[in-house]
Amino acid sequence: MTSPAPRLSALLAELGQRAPRGMVLGLDRVREALAALGDPHAAAPAVHVAGTNGKGSVCAMVESVARAAGLRTGLYTSPHLSRFAERIRIGGEAIGDAAFERALAAALSEVPSPLTFFEALTVAAFVAFRDAEVDLAIVEVGLGGRLDATNVIEAPLCTAITSIALDHEALLGPTVADVAREKAGILKPGAPAVLGPLTPDADAAIEATAQAIGAGPRLRVAPAGRDARPGEITVGRGRRDGRATRVAGPGHREVEVELGLRGAHQAENAGVACGIAWQLAARWPALERALPAGLAAARWPGRLERLEAGAAQVLLDCAHNPHGAQALAAWLDEEGPGAARTALVFGAMSDKGWGEMLKALAPRAQRRFYVTPRGRAAAPLEALRAIAPGEPVGDPGAAVARALEGAAPGGLVVVAGSIYLVGEVRSALLGITPDPVVTL
Repeated sequence: MTSPAPRLSALLAELGQRAPRGMVLGLDRVREALAALGDPHAAAPAVHVAGTNGKGSVCAMVESVARAAGLRTGLYTSPHLSRFAERIRIGGEAIGDAAFERALAAALSEVPSPLTFFEALTVAAFVAFRDAEVDLAIVEVGLGGRLDATNVIEAPLCTAITSIALDHEALLGPTVADVAREKAGILKPGAPAVLGPLTPDADAAIEATAQAIGAGPRLRVAPAGRDARPGEITVGRGRRDGRATRVAGPGHREVEVELGLRGAHQAENAGVACGIAWQLAARWPALERALPAGLAAARWPGRLERLEAGAAQVLLDCAHNPHGAQALAAWLDEEGPGAARTALVFGAMSDKGWGEMLKALAPRAQRRFYVTPRGRAAAPLEALRAIAPGEPVGDPGAAVARALEGAAPGGLVVVAGSIYLVGEVRSALLGITPDPVVTL
């Protein structure tokens, strides 16, 4: 892969220098910057998606459906796996160097006050979407919701909250209800909302916020194991094909499709994506017709992504918190080759629930290799060994090589625990020259 042009490389280096400031929550600087640039965030209608897990997958599904319906799309997600440009996609493709250079230059040098790393990329995304004249922008929240830089979207066509679990407690609060209230900050007066399966306390906190601000109608995906209530979206196995997912919604709406994104948990994400499309169908009727094709075609790198590696496969999954690890464990139970033919390459950030994550994944792999991902402080290798016996290798590339050396034909090497880890391994396996690692 070719390196970025010199000026873009210089801008990316300047962007990286903003990272040590960390994640500074608040909207004033972003609003001021956008006003100076002519409010590019108001140029295209938007869908705004929050959630502890699943928000990226939902954004990828909605974007794929919108393209299948003939819309020109803009997609903003975070973090990236290999290159900064992955965060801003136009028409399904990472932004080109020339457009990225223009948008990033505006965000870094044409605004009144210096922006943080994430703020600058968010402003650049809105500039890029305006310049590309997208029909629909799909925007993923970075952290939380209420004070996230993306929450400058004042009148979204639809908002969504995919799931609520404890994560980033120091910033979002110590309870599920606290986290839910922070994520509910993206709800807007009159804008419809779609809610993924939620615990009662999370749902109550979000509903209280919705009522207080006069949010638009809510569509809910029914939690598994509970009887569906009138008006809810239900998900399950297809009636005609057991590998397909069936999503049924109010008004006798129904979609049955084999999802492009694998894993039982993606059925619930598909339920949220369908709800968003149904909410937008009054404006773009083609969205509803495009649901089967769009959901089947959706791709989201690093999420149960399988890469061939000789006689074995490498499974990359960005499970980086206990909720995500449990979803990966469920997939391994249903689709994996069994613990005897599975190796685990695991490394996690020290501020994540790495102990709980490893306890979920370790029984699914007979061989385990513990690594230190690039980025923030990582979980100590010896502490990982204390939870489940394994080999401390440190370097992710060396650990994957060791795991593959001992893999039987048809075996599986699972790489999980940190998005930084997945990005590093994926770049190496695919021969991608990654941009410098940036930690927040």
